[in-house]
Amino acid sequence: MATNLHKIQFVVNGVSRTVEVEASEMLSDVLRERLGLTGTKIGCNEAECGACTVVVNGKPILSCTYPAVRANGKNVLTIEGLARVQNGQLSLHPLQESFIKLGAVQCGFCIPGQIMTSYALLEENPDATSEEIRYALKDTLCRCGGYPTIERAIQAAAESMRTGQPVEIAEVVESSRALKFVGHTHIRPEALEKVTGQALYTDDLKFPDMLVGATKRSAVPHGIVKRIDVGKAKKVPGIVAVLTAVDIPGKINHGLVYDDWPTLVGVGQKVRYVGDAVALVAGESTASVQEALDLVEVDYEPLAIITDPVQANQPDAIFVHEKGNLLKHIKVRKGDIDKGFAEAEVILERTYHTPTTDHAFIEPECSIARVTDEGRIEVYVGSQIPYSDRSQVAAVMNMPEDRIRIKGMLIGGGFGGKEDIMGQIHAALLAWKTRRPVKILYDRHESLVVHPKRHATQIKVKIGAMRDGTIVAAQTELYGDTGAYASLGDKVMTRATTHSTGPYEIPHVKIDCYAMYTNNPPAGAFRGFGVYQSAFAVESAMDELAEVLELHPVEIRLKNALHVGSITNTGQLLRESVGLVESLEKTWKLVQQMGGSEPFIAREVPGKPHLKRAWGLAVGYKNTGLGGGAPDKAGAEVELFPDGIFEARTSSAELGQGLVTVLQLIAAEELGSKLENVRVYLSDTDKTPDGGPTTASRQTYVTGNAVKGAAKAMREAITSVLAEHFDVAPEHVKFIEGLAQVGEQTLTFGEVARLMQAEGKILTASFEYWAPKTLPLGEGGDMHFVFSYATQAAEVEVNTVTGEVDVLRIISANDVGTAVNPLGLQGQVEGGAVMGMGHALSEKFIVKDGYVVTDRLAKYRIPSIVQTPEITSIVVENPAADGPFGAKGVGEIVSIPTAPAITNAIYNATGVRLRSLPVDQEEIAKELHGFEAGG
Repeated sequence: MATNLHKIQFVVNGVSRTVEVEASEMLSDVLRERLGLTGTKIGCNEAECGACTVVVNGKPILSCTYPAVRANGKNVLTIEGLARVQNGQLSLHPLQESFIKLGAVQCGFCIPGQIMTSYALLEENPDATSEEIRYALKDTLCRCGGYPTIERAIQAAAESMRTGQPVEIAEVVESSRALKFVGHTHIRPEALEKVTGQALYTDDLKFPDMLVGATKRSAVPHGIVKRIDVGKAKKVPGIVAVLTAVDIPGKINHGLVYDDWPTLVGVGQKVRYVGDAVALVAGESTASVQEALDLVEVDYEPLAIITDPVQANQPDAIFVHEKGNLLKHIKVRKGDIDKGFAEAEVILERTYHTPTTDHAFIEPECSIARVTDEGRIEVYVGSQIPYSDRSQVAAVMNMPEDRIRIKGMLIGGGFGGKEDIMGQIHAALLAWKTRRPVKILYDRHESLVVHPKRHATQIKVKIGAMRDGTIVAAQTELYGDTGAYASLGDKVMTRATTHSTGPYEIPHVKIDCYAMYTNNPPAGAFRGFGVYQSAFAVESAMDELAEVLELHPVEIRLKNALHVGSITNTGQLLRESVGLVESLEKTWKLVQQMGGSEPFIAREVPGKPHLKRAWGLAVGYKNTGLGGGAPDKAGAEVELFPDGIFEARTSSAELGQGLVTVLQLIAAEELGSKLENVRVYLSDTDKTPDGGPTTASRQTYVTGNAVKGAAKAMREAITSVLAEHFDVAPEHVKFIEGLAQVGEQTLTFGEVARLMQAEGKILTASFEYWAPKTLPLGEGGDMHFVFSYATQAAEVEVNTVTGEVDVLRIISANDVGTAVNPLGLQGQVEGGAVMGMGHALSEKFIVKDGYVVTDRLAKYRIPSIVQTPEITSIVVENPAADGPFGAKGVGEIVSIPTAPAITNAIYNATGVRLRSLPVDQEEIAKELHGFEAGG
């Protein structure tokens, strides 16, 4: 036996275990790799996120930094050991039950850590207060942002533990348009697996003889590769393959819109940011692979760098790409801007800045590739666009697309950050070379350095208005930092452009946007998709304009708000489903109830004159669907099985947004089936039709309609078979309470399936839904087929001595068309507000001279449960005629108005106007102290 091994004996989930461990091994490694207890998740490996929390001798510990040898002789409880099997039935712990029934589960990746931390708390303190709950969970992060519901779930579990009564399902205001299933509160079908640790994410998979794969990064922001020497790396014991650009069999580049991102940068080619890949290594162990990576020798000829998008557009700027630095110049023109400003009685000009931000999903990127016996390549990955992954992998591998399978796994948070290729192609190359399965798992450092971010922007706003508040002209100029490669920068900055004058009807508009390449990490899709940035600018400017005109911020918004019959700045006539005014009026009414008749005027906290409170407000809108003339379609199929179960299938991705539930409800509604007899299967290019990208808040609308169409086709097929079999007219076939009724005859769907089989009928129905046609920017008409609208108000408390800001309450009113699942909608509202608050107050991804400073999760501060305000949701339902049961998108709109609502509130409380994000408390303090010093 090697001398560096230590034998430990401990009890895990009630079972005695003996394991030999290395001194450097952490408890999480032993639990996951040795014992197969993958419910314990790894989000950071730096004791920051809390996803790895387990209970050791009654205390919550972070297993990713807890040496396994310390567990010797101790009792360890993981998420898998929390439930009990009694009389052959699974008996959930009250915490697990409450997390399911109250809707505290979204993507699910952080849930084991949340539950285990809560379990330790309630075992020690069954009567924990809200403050004690928040303190206990302060370091257990949820990027989906479901903290209010998590807190309610813990409180409900505590009550159940005290009384012995089961947890009741959440009381949520249901849809005013509710049908049999759609519009009522329902729990997630996949929630049980997520609260018991049985849910499998990519890193949880194991294949025989699987190798560890990894990528050599350039660590140079700009330069020419002069030499790559992999000789020493290949000699490391345990190394099976080392690849460079010369080993690529097909296309060198990949990309979602433009093929400008090199899979590997070869000799004589340019690296354009520190995350560029120059070599791949596969080996038997992480240690051997890391040693080999360190031995890959690369020489560079350094080049000058450009890191600012405005500088990148100067005539003398160095070029990031051979064609130049301009990815796209985007233009919007409406009316006559010179005439508009000439007519205006007041003109306001301001400049605003938003920073680079990171998605900070708790699950890092992971890809596993393997070669099948038939010579196909299978890639297992949590991807937002499986079919795009397939086409990009196939192109680089020089293989037909049908030789590639993308098997989408559960995704531990995405928010747009899992649309681009990360490890998929690299894993495929290594698997093809070695003929063995290869896993590439990014640690948090690599994830932060490599994957695309939110675009940093500079936005100049010029607004011309009459003294009564009527806006007659608006001009904006936007610069967006798209980084080294295009990703979705073209599309993101187009959305920022078209939304940059806000949800207002303005006769004269001129907008210019410059999406620029730099030597910073690429920027791509992120929840809000450019509209988050432009909303901060225009909604700040609206408050500033209102002050100049001595008008109320609500009044000026109501006067100019889009409504049915309005013409947008791109020339689109809004014919229906415009709930902006309703959202604004309902929010303002509630703000007055909570904050008094003058909530926008600062007030002191009694006994604490240095604390000032005030409310602020902002509105927003966001397109549903791709728009801009892009073909927007989704395919789905529904199959009936002999056991009476219907399965709806599509490749669309579940990121935690609740798509599985939404599609289940839509299918059950259309089929007339019981809800429990409908299951949903997603994200497998071999087995599911292409649902298109999970982006642009499109899945409920577009894929929802695809599933609705497939379910309708299945219902019609069943009706036809039964009508013919029983010799009745089709109208005599009814679907009631999960049964098919033909006159006096009643059949279960299982019996229907067997009847159809016996008659040789097909038990699958397919449907491809095409969203309403849209037109490219500049052609007028419908650039988008529908929009969602929102108003948010925030109450802040500002410490006028230190400049610290606390958000106390947020009201979020969202026009969602129809609330398909109100419980899931609540999670989206809470999560969107929390994420928006983080962007407003603390989140900034720092890059200096092309080098990433924010290279650890500890350096990037997302909100925890401690910072979470009280969040009130107002559901506005202005149905979209073509949406499934009237529904339209909600995923992004819930986070768009948050930041300007907060900064407007800060101004109302202190008189300090912040035009850059995130909020700088030192700037607030400096401004306030300066005013005080000056008398």
